[in-house]
Amino acid sequence: MKRIGLISDTHGYLDDAVFKHFENCDEIWHAGDFGNIALADKLAAFKPLKGVYGNIDGLDIRSVYPEKLRFTCEGVNVYMIHIGGYPPKYNTAVKKELTADPPQLFICGHSHILKVMFDDKLQCLHMNPGAAGNQGWHKVRTLIRFVIDGSNMKDCEIIELGGRVLTS
Repeated sequence: MKRIGLISDTHGYLDDAVFKHFENCDEIWHAGDFGNIALADKLAAFKPLKGVYGNIDGLDIRSVYPEKLRFTCEGVNVYMIHIGGYPPKYNTAVKKELTADPPQLFICGHSHILKVMFDDKLQCLHMNPGAAGNQGWHKVRTLIRFVIDGSNMKDCEIIELGGRVLTS
């Protein structure tokens, strides 16, 4: 069994509350737009970190994290990419990959819209944790926490961090 903390679109801002919410997680997964390598390093020092780079990430992030990541966690085939869309409105390139080899769990970020939904056609769970940073049009910063137990994904929790914060 693995407890996963899912985050995206931090854009260089990491709320200290993330560490409290992810303290019982086994791994953190970041779905892109870290903002800077210092933020990624801080998360990686706290818990094992898997992540992909996003469209705003520079070479510091892109040299460490791939554009897309395909892996197995417990018994679940996972595909993570920053820009992916959602069922049935996937990004065109992603849709081809999903159709050719459907994962059981598809994770993306980018939209700043929190979504957890099942794609009946692909038999795939889609997750987008929304945005945890201050940049963007979202009003509430969000995270997801869930459990993968064998081939089961369960105990999904949506965490609201509050509104965007002014930083100096």
